[in-house]
Amino acid sequence: MTKWPVDDFHVSGDPSSPFWRAGAPLILASKSAGRRQVLLQAGIPFETRPADVDERAIETGLGAVGADDIALALARAKAGVVSKLAPGRLVLGADQVASCEGRIFGKPENTEKAAELLRFLSGRGHRLHSAMALVRDGSVLFEAVMPADLTMRPLSEAFIAAYLAAMGETALTSAGAYQVEGLGAQLFSQVSGDHWTIMGLPILPLLDALRREGALIS
Repeated sequence: MTKWPVDDFHVSGDPSSPFWRAGAPLILASKSAGRRQVLLQAGIPFETRPADVDERAIETGLGAVGADDIALALARAKAGVVSKLAPGRLVLGADQVASCEGRIFGKPENTEKAAELLRFLSGRGHRLHSAMALVRDGSVLFEAVMPADLTMRPLSEAFIAAYLAAMGETALTSAGAYQVEGLGAQLFSQVSGDHWTIMGLPILPLLDALRREGALIS
């Protein structure tokens, strides 16, 4: 059976939280710093166990579908992979894709692709589709996709180069090559939508789902 490194079992947040009723912490099947931050702020104890899935293969296998379907499929796949190795545990998978003028974007493959993406989004509005799937023993208990709309200001070539140099590999870890909670804030002229959705984890519907499952006190 596949095993994770010991470090991945580190519990984040307070495992004795007065709100948490599930016993073992939630498992987050993502290495996103933004999602970890959202869970910490909401007082949810969790372990981080990133899922090893081929995102490109999953997207290709879906065929001609919309951004919501892609984001949900990736979230389900990540949660499903980790759930198989954690029987009886609540596992949260999440993913995010962006869409603009009929084009759909995931995480850029390299710095050159990130620069091309930023040039395309420069001066345009686009939509983020943030999906999550809560799974136990391979069964989806809850899933949702939430949108947010962002308008990127016109970007100069000098800014794009400086931004990507400052971001480094981090620019390749998020849809749209940005994280609004960090340097990505400099990219935008307008943001419309739930802040947690933009960070990649719509926390309010997740909290409702955890209460329904008896994992949180109501």
